[in-house]
Amino acid sequence: MTIDEKIFEEPEGEGYTVEAVLTDERRAALEDFSERLGVKFSRLELLNRALTHKSYAKEFEPRLKYNERLEFLGDAVLGLSAATYLFEHFKNFTEGELTKMRSGVVRQSTLTRLAKEIGLGDLLLLGPSEEAAGRERESNLEDALEAVIGAIYLECGWEVARDYVFRQFAHEFEHVKITGIPKDYKSKLQEVIQRQPLRKISYESLNSSGPDHMKTFEAAAVVDGRIVGRGVGRSKKAAEQEAARVALQKFGELNE
Repeated sequence: MTIDEKIFEEPEGEGYTVEAVLTDERRAALEDFSERLGVKFSRLELLNRALTHKSYAKEFEPRLKYNERLEFLGDAVLGLSAATYLFEHFKNFTEGELTKMRSGVVRQSTLTRLAKEIGLGDLLLLGPSEEAAGRERESNLEDALEAVIGAIYLECGWEVARDYVFRQFAHEFEHVKITGIPKDYKSKLQEVIQRQPLRKISYESLNSSGPDHMKTFEAAAVVDGRIVGRGVGRSKKAAEQEAARVALQKFGELNE
């Protein structure tokens, strides 16, 4: 047994886990998905695990392997792949600038959109408690895509996983080439307010609407108890960023 095989060997005895038994129909669906990914899986059980939500395991078979551990691994592979691309293509940027650019590439909204584009939601194994809206839930799609990346890494190694990320996120990398560092309106507004040390800024959530998987949030930037900007976004952070942008515009501090 090699060191790699030993590392990924499953524990024996009490508390052991099991892989789902794949039907012919499920196996065919996974093979088709593998072709869409452009990655050949010899162990379809590994890809199936990446697409198995915890609710499915807990509600049908408590010992069944699900995707949380693969998500942990895939998140690291995705981050390293994005960092590698940015390091190689943006040679004159600082560590802080590269960090902001990487955050702009691998944010939740991007992972959710890419997961939808490859039809990942249709292949998720969900328990009854998640079945109603779980296939469109942003957190489920994001986690599953990261788990798929983790599965690609275990199946094919670093270079194939890295190249998959480069290929799958090509549009985002191209976009960051054009736009550069994502704008952080909240930090800019903080700098403006701090010119007068006694002034205080905070953000308030005003409203949220829509189903769980497609919520829209409204937030306000508040300075000294007065609303100076309102914003709407698909997440609370995005809404706060938009509120800060509106406030900067009102203060005449936005140069865009």
